[in-house]
Amino acid sequence: MEIIDLVPGLRMLRFPIGQAYVWQDGDELTVIDTGMAGYAQNIAALGKVVRIVITHFHHDHTGSLAKLRELTGAPVYAHPLDASVIRGDVDPPSPVIPPEERELFDRITPGVPFAPRSEVDHEVDEGTELPFGGGAKVLSIPGHTDGSIAIHLPQQGILFTGDTIAVVDGKAIPGVFNLDRARLLDSVQRLTDLSPQVLCVGHGDPLISA
Repeated sequence: MEIIDLVPGLRMLRFPIGQAYVWQDGDELTVIDTGMAGYAQNIAALGKVVRIVITHFHHDHTGSLAKLRELTGAPVYAHPLDASVIRGDVDPPSPVIPPEERELFDRITPGVPFAPRSEVDHEVDEGTELPFGGGAKVLSIPGHTDGSIAIHLPQQGILFTGDTIAVVDGKAIPGVFNLDRARLLDSVQRLTDLSPQVLCVGHGDPLISA
């Protein structure tokens, strides 16, 4: 796991596939996504984790969730539609893979370990505000998964998009491996309209405005 400082209070955790983020308020840490399985101890070693927010249920975002929750006792937050998958109550729906995404999907997915099921302590939806970063607003952004969420820190100008947006060659693009691309594109437009100063995506280098 590579740890990269982005702006004061914000670090990115980079894994072989994908990434997660850590926001710090004083000595309290909020983890946004947990990356692939096998990294919970590394994340827990960063400090006092007080909450874990999951943007969506995919294995490269929830792989270390169950173990991190066990190690830290931190409550887990997720949208109800994805919480049921994370808990193992329902099977995960399969993404719709268009021909142009097939080669990438077949190449990447075998390298992502299965994520053990985990409890979700709090279900969050549009309008929920979480007490970190000066007030973290939950946005419902369906398309990548039905329960995908973004986390917006308006006071900091920071936006966590999960996999709804990716960055390739320094440009923000719609994410891939979606359940519903039309809904995803609507969500992408909504997030783009926020014009964040720091765009934290699930795949690709974050975009930081000068």
